[in-house]
Amino acid sequence: MRVFVTGATGLIGSAVVAELLGNGHSVLALARSDASARAARAAGAEPLRGALADLDILRAGAAQADGVVHLAFGNDFSSPEALAQNVAEESAALAALGEELVGSNRPLVTVSGTPWAPGRPSTEADPVPTDGPVGGRGRAVTAVLDLAARGVRSTAVRLPRTVHNEGAGGFAGLLTETARRTGVSGYPGDGTQRWPAVHARDAAVLFRLALEQAEAGSVWHAVADEGDQVRDIAAVIGRRLGLPVESVPEQTYGPIGPIFATDQPSSSTHTRQTLGWEPKHPGLLQDLENIQP
Repeated sequence: MRVFVTGATGLIGSAVVAELLGNGHSVLALARSDASARAARAAGAEPLRGALADLDILRAGAAQADGVVHLAFGNDFSSPEALAQNVAEESAALAALGEELVGSNRPLVTVSGTPWAPGRPSTEADPVPTDGPVGGRGRAVTAVLDLAARGVRSTAVRLPRTVHNEGAGGFAGLLTETARRTGVSGYPGDGTQRWPAVHARDAAVLFRLALEQAEAGSVWHAVADEGDQVRDIAAVIGRRLGLPVESVPEQTYGPIGPIFATDQPSSSTHTRQTLGWEPKHPGLLQDLENIQP
């Protein structure tokens, strides 16, 4: 299968590209810079120059492919306005990709986040939030899944709060960056809130399985660790960086602070049973031991 991949050179995307190529697929990779194009080519993919905002290029990439995996998202979480712009850009991109695939029965695998469920781990049956700081992403993903009624084999892989590899990535990566900047390995609240996690290489396998097998309109959870307490995550970061570990205001983390402070464990039982997905790489707390002072 020839697969068009957005976000192909990021932490998750590079793992997905390697997984696809290693299983007989070819990859057309959206590349927003010369450096990204070189990285894509070095990985074995064919680069297509353009950014997520270039809707005509997205349509052209989808038109050339047997399927699409969407992973790209802006990394600016500095303000509510920046986050809203990231969401708006992604929503327009998904709409363009989806319209190009209508009536083709080709797969469109998009990325989402595991939802919050009060008092229990969330499951694949729980809806994603459509309000709050990232509610726009929920609405965009819902629209993609609705394309199942229009001849698109659309599916969503929900990622946990931390997708990690060699100690980097996800919310834990943001905790690490903040710790380096502030001199404190902090956590919001009392730190007992739980975050699910998955290794990037395990997540990549699930993206491939969804591309190859998933039914139209289906949802999957790429969750290996159901929920690590945030203070345990901060403790490993603090020890690796030689920094004190303590509670900090949720405002420390900007517009996504309220998400950081929420207890949000998640299950992948249905995903494992249905697609046969089984994580094999190190869990988050073990992987964070790769952080270098």
